[in-house]
Amino acid sequence: MNVEAFREYCMAKKGTTESFPFDGDTLVFKVLGKMYALVPLERLPAQANLKCDPERSVELRETYDGEITAGYHMSKKHWNTLLLERLEPKLITELIDHSYDLVVAKLPKYLRKELEAAQ
Repeated sequence: MNVEAFREYCMAKKGTTESFPFDGDTLVFKVLGKMYALVPLERLPAQANLKCDPERSVELRETYDGEITAGYHMSKKHWNTLLLERLEPKLITELIDHSYDLVVAKLPKYLRKELEAAQ
């Protein structure tokens, strides 16, 4: 999956915004103000950081050794770095969904309701 396809998938998710809050090279995707994906545009090969359940993180890193690693410049417990061009798009979209769902689950109830009501 290339960066543009990754971006399009993220932007199609409810409540998602994109910005460059850290620098001009790190594209950040947020749902209602909370980060769920980061793409460092200057890094080659193309990479993305996604939030992940800690137990699943360990399993993914063992299964996809070298293609999924502990989150670069992120909490190693809660974030993974994926090499986008080495993984199947289906897995990447599943992991984007997982990251998004983890963040949404931690939002206050009133924000979750607002998100559910959004068209």
